[in-house]
Amino acid sequence: MDAKKLSHRSGVIYSTVRSYQCRLKMTTVDFTAIHKLAHTFDVTIEDLVEILEE
Repeated sequence: MDAKKLSHRSGVIYSTVRSYQCRLKMTTVDFTAIHKLAHTFDVTIEDLVEILEE
């Protein structure tokens, strides 16, 4: 699914979707956006993120 379609279906702004698609590593995320994306794909939040311990 392309970023524009995902943005529309999930309600997450396009720039956020694009930044999540393009970055390999992130230190922080918008939890509401991640929740909406998980709901859109019918998966858990844990399926979308990897928590790395220091």
